[in-house]
Amino acid sequence: MNKGASLGRHLFKKSEPTRAENTDKAVALNIQQKSIYPDMENKKKKSDTKSSAKKPVVRKEGSDSKETKAKPVKEETKTSSQPISEKPSRKGKEAEKEKEAHLDHAEEEGHDHEHGGIFGKNTEMIFAFICGAALGIGFGISFIDGVPEWASLALYITAYFFGGFFTAKEAVETILKGGFEIDFLMLVAAIGAAILGSWAEGALLLFLFSLGHAMEHYAMGKARKSIAALTSLAPPTALVVRDGKESEVRIEDLQLGDVIIIKPNSKIPADGVVVKGEGSVNQAPITGESVPVDKSPVPDASKDYSAEKTIKPQFRVFAGTINGASVLEVKVIREAKDSTISRLIKMVNEAEKQKSPTQLFTDRFEKYFVPVVLVLVTALCFAFLVIDEPFSKSFYRAMSVLVAASPCALAISTPSAVLSGIARAARGGVLIKGGRPLEDLGELNAIAFDKTGTLTEGKPQLTNVIPLNDISEEELMGIAVAVEKLSDHPLAEAIVKGALEKMKKKSVPEAHNVKGITGRGVQAEVNGKKVFIGNKALFEKDGIPEDILKQVEELEKGGHTSMLVRVDKAFIGILSLMDVPREEAKHVLKELEELGIKKMIMLTGDNQQVAEAVAKQIGVTEAWGNLMPEDKVKAVQKLAKSEKMVAMVGDGVNDAPAMAKSTVGIAMGAAGSDVALETADIALMGDKLESLPFAIGLSRKARGIIKQNLWISLGVVAALIPLTILGVASIGPAVIAHEGSTLVVVFNALRLLAYDNGHNKKAPKKRKK
Repeated sequence: MNKGASLGRHLFKKSEPTRAENTDKAVALNIQQKSIYPDMENKKKKSDTKSSAKKPVVRKEGSDSKETKAKPVKEETKTSSQPISEKPSRKGKEAEKEKEAHLDHAEEEGHDHEHGGIFGKNTEMIFAFICGAALGIGFGISFIDGVPEWASLALYITAYFFGGFFTAKEAVETILKGGFEIDFLMLVAAIGAAILGSWAEGALLLFLFSLGHAMEHYAMGKARKSIAALTSLAPPTALVVRDGKESEVRIEDLQLGDVIIIKPNSKIPADGVVVKGEGSVNQAPITGESVPVDKSPVPDASKDYSAEKTIKPQFRVFAGTINGASVLEVKVIREAKDSTISRLIKMVNEAEKQKSPTQLFTDRFEKYFVPVVLVLVTALCFAFLVIDEPFSKSFYRAMSVLVAASPCALAISTPSAVLSGIARAARGGVLIKGGRPLEDLGELNAIAFDKTGTLTEGKPQLTNVIPLNDISEEELMGIAVAVEKLSDHPLAEAIVKGALEKMKKKSVPEAHNVKGITGRGVQAEVNGKKVFIGNKALFEKDGIPEDILKQVEELEKGGHTSMLVRVDKAFIGILSLMDVPREEAKHVLKELEELGIKKMIMLTGDNQQVAEAVAKQIGVTEAWGNLMPEDKVKAVQKLAKSEKMVAMVGDGVNDAPAMAKSTVGIAMGAAGSDVALETADIALMGDKLESLPFAIGLSRKARGIIKQNLWISLGVVAALIPLTILGVASIGPAVIAHEGSTLVVVFNALRLLAYDNGHNKKAPKKRKK
């Protein structure tokens, strides 16, 4: 029997992917992009130049890219008059193929361990199977009498080539760049086995090693594809109207101000505002909203909205969202490279590369662990000098320990969970900017909320009109409307809207010399008399009559914001407004309490009584009122000292300083805010408070999985090292256990992709606005 039969005496060795330094590359999704479909213009500059000179292709009725695979939005009241054709135009096909080709290339460039080759993306897996087949046949024929020994040896060498090809390639490339590839040590172990004459063991080592790598890359690819799938949300082409003619162009060729036609049940190709048509749009791909949002045309279609910071939700549409059953005409306000979906993809890719606290710990651990292992393995090679055994046995034991101590599962355990968590969050309309926010979110003890627009609707309503000094309610509202309609303050808009709804006569006097008094109110002239409308602070210097002050205080106790109206020296009335709490706020806060959030504090610039009244309605733990932006920063710092881990939830704009001081800054409605996307650690893309429990629940699940992975990876190493040193386990069992643990931690992490806390089902339905 030739030496291949020594497999019967030993379970052979397969090395496990040791990549302490290279793991970050192995997990990172580097879809580099300057636009939604990166660098198309640069890659295809010549072809683009030629195609742009050609006459635009007129889009056929109902044409749409096959990439538009999302299910149509179901409409009960309207139905499309005719089905949309599934056959894409030639330009659509070319753009789609170009995009897919680029994404494939980008993935290969961004992931050092994901290999192409003669069999494409599956080359690594196929090479592993060829290695296994060669090993199996070679080992089998070694037991057949009459078969020359060189036949088995030739098959083992073939197995070595296919099993070690990609590992050797990576190791050489890394070493040439001045780095060190730990996987190279597995090749050393395999070569050592060959030197000792244990070709079958070395081949088995490389087979299991390459197969484990290939399966790991396949599993991790599922998580990466969840993020890469974001790039397919927007269609590759758009139907644009220029000079009265409709033509189909690539989305990269759209210009600001272009008007595009959105067919029923098709994807919207660019960020813009509706200029014609009404209907609902499914915004779930971007904001995570489960209910379609009604859209209507902007008041002034000729206005340039590209520079507008705040556009009302009913006017704005996002690239990648799905139109309902109506035809919409949309004015483009962002180029493809600057669209919300493009920025979201870029930030998700950047976030995935940021290391979490646990990953930083494992990196530090590996920094010291790997040199210790190398010293131990070197020492074990010379064990024959101390104990009575041949060098071959000492060397074999050293190789077994080398495989057993490989920190591959440890290196991949945290990145795989972070990648899966970020991918799942992005699918749910939550942008988590890295591993640190993902982990920190799950450790929160307290959450500070901005009141207006976060816990409340952010749209105050006129609740009381109280005339004083024998003036009629109609006259009081007329004076108030005259002054407030010239103010751009949100409360002024609410007063005007509410008063006009109540007034019988819509005619109002004319106001002049309107001046805003920061933080206190406004003054103007009406019918030659000075009119002042504002809060108590505006009138403190001159004093407020006791009976009027008492009425104001009673209103404020009930959560109303009161405004006094004075003409010259006489008070003529009191107006009160109230910002209505969000319908889902109470339910969400209860969910957060169940998740273990001990303190929920509301921070607001409103007076303390208003804050407490709102707090009582929705159930926050504490309410802190009368806070300026700098006071909110101090409040968050105070909370951080007492509770250690605190989040700040707001709109990401005026709350940015407070967010910066919190453990985790969370911005709501970030899809419509550039500032929020940039400043927040976590961005809730939709204006959905119920996304918060989902994000925290996902984070806690991710933290649990990371801990499980650490115990699995460290436990296997801790068990295998003494077993291999004592000779209880040989190379074979060490390889199987180590490769198995690597796959276990990766597939364990992939469970996050299926996470669902049922927040959409539990939350109460919002009323239509």
